[in-house]
Amino acid sequence: MLQGLRTIVYYVGDLAAAKEWYKNIFGIEPYFDEPYYVGYNIGGFELGLNPDDSGFSNGNHSITYWGVKDIKETFSRFAELAVEIHEQPDNVGGPVWVGSIFDPFGNVIGLIENPEFSL
Repeated sequence: MLQGLRTIVYYVGDLAAAKEWYKNIFGIEPYFDEPYYVGYNIGGFELGLNPDDSGFSNGNHSITYWGVKDIKETFSRFAELAVEIHEQPDNVGGPVWVGSIFDPFGNVIGLIENPEFSL
């Protein structure tokens, strides 16, 4: 059955701008970089950028959450980069915090601080 998160693909209209934005946000270079797809390895999971967004409209109906060590520190960095906030960090029980941001293409990127989760 389900084995857990493997890949999230964001559909973007401007691949060059998306690569620069994700490089700044995640602080890494892609491991796969072609005109039709750019792939990043983030903590053992795949973040893909696909430049063909013709079948998609802006907005999301689900959020994929990427783990962070310190969500408040992460959102402070986003403020410095003028990243648009979707949802401010919120405690959802115990030590678990979630928040989310928008990329420049309307995709929502969830962030979760969950010290009880381990790979």
